[in-house]
Amino acid sequence: MKIFKNFIMNSFYQILLIILPLITAPYISRVLGSKGIGTYSFTVNVVQYFVIFSILGTITYGNREIAYYQNDKHKRSQIFWEINFLSWITSTVTIFLFIIFIMINNLNTSLYLWQGVAILTSMLDISWYFSGRERFSVIVLRNFIIKIVTVFCIFIFVKSEKDLIEYIAIMVISGLLGSLSLWPYLKSEIFIPELKKLNIFRHFKPTLILFLPTVAVTFYTLINKLLIGKIDSTVHLGFYAQADTILKMALSLLTALMTVMLPRISNMYANGDIKGIKKITRTTFNLSSGISIGISTGISAIALNFAPFFFGSQFKMVGPILMIESPLVIAISWNYIFGGQYLLPMNRMKIYTGSALFGAVTSIVLNLLIIPIFGVIGATVVTVISELAVCFYQLFNIRKEFELKPMFFSLWKYLISGVVMFGIVFWMNQAFQMTIVQLVLQIFVGISIYFILNIVLKTQLWLTFSEIINKIKK
Repeated sequence: MKIFKNFIMNSFYQILLIILPLITAPYISRVLGSKGIGTYSFTVNVVQYFVIFSILGTITYGNREIAYYQNDKHKRSQIFWEINFLSWITSTVTIFLFIIFIMINNLNTSLYLWQGVAILTSMLDISWYFSGRERFSVIVLRNFIIKIVTVFCIFIFVKSEKDLIEYIAIMVISGLLGSLSLWPYLKSEIFIPELKKLNIFRHFKPTLILFLPTVAVTFYTLINKLLIGKIDSTVHLGFYAQADTILKMALSLLTALMTVMLPRISNMYANGDIKGIKKITRTTFNLSSGISIGISTGISAIALNFAPFFFGSQFKMVGPILMIESPLVIAISWNYIFGGQYLLPMNRMKIYTGSALFGAVTSIVLNLLIIPIFGVIGATVVTVISELAVCFYQLFNIRKEFELKPMFFSLWKYLISGVVMFGIVFWMNQAFQMTIVQLVLQIFVGISIYFILNIVLKTQLWLTFSEIINKIKK
């Protein structure tokens, strides 16, 4: 029930993250235009590489280590300060390198300066500590307030395509305030650091090990955006970025599940409960597959007419991009389960890192071959293939630890539900003119059909949902 409560709390926050972009994205796309969106996406992606280096692998590593010792205040205090000081050192080096980059690069200097605030934000971010402690209420509360304020600021200060810097400033300052807002909560959580007893660099090697897959994952998820901007055009990058925004919103509920499960399974591993970890992995695989298949087929069904209606007529191309990219929801959910929920908490870094590198190599090779010919559409296909390549690598290496055939065969009920729902909603999407009423109706019909078929077929998702409801009633 603790896992369920944390999941519900994170789900409410993730729903907020879905609603807010639904409010701001149509406005921003019309105000900044496809070129402005493309420029924003390109600069933020470049800065993300510096952010990755600044945090090394401390966020995931810190989350896991705090989870191991979440009930030992003295031990977790020492671990917190050691990891935090290490992060400050790497962030300081990164800021120096970023300044050199700005001096060498003569394009979009002012934009990069503002985007660079994200490095300082990552330096001060301690959300990993509260995630490890499974105190998600602290993270959700501060993010809820800051996100609401951010939305108001966007509508007040971003009025035209000339306000790109204002938009960037609002986004990075809100992130910085979010990081700073967590520090007061530490007062009752940890002891003051005993500097003489700290051994900062004992964490360097394990964070570096986690840094490699983080770089690889980020590389294969961002490299296509950089290549689209360089080889194709910033306008098409804007189309891709908007489709990516919708996909990230759709993945929010699955992210909530992943966020909750990582510290829980890390704690189970610390207590030697391997059998329990495998059992919960099989369960969450089935549940996340049920959710992701419904989301994927639903997005694909409404994509073509939803994109120009939501983002504006100049973003019509977002529709086919979103339709092609929709299976990414399923592939990422599987990678969350087998990679982030199983391999990572159990410190199986060789397989985890290998899968990320395999995905990165696949992405680079295919993007360089396909983008010059097929442009942004080709890059979208490569994105899905790269994520599936990561999943295939992980499954191949753990095939003897799980009975994979029964696990995947059990998904047929979700596939039938998804196909039926897709057929009906896609017909509605093509037969009727898109309006806000029609959009709400298509979403309602899609959810209803998928939900009813899950009940009729008695899927694991429905049985688990029913069990939770009964527990809550009792």
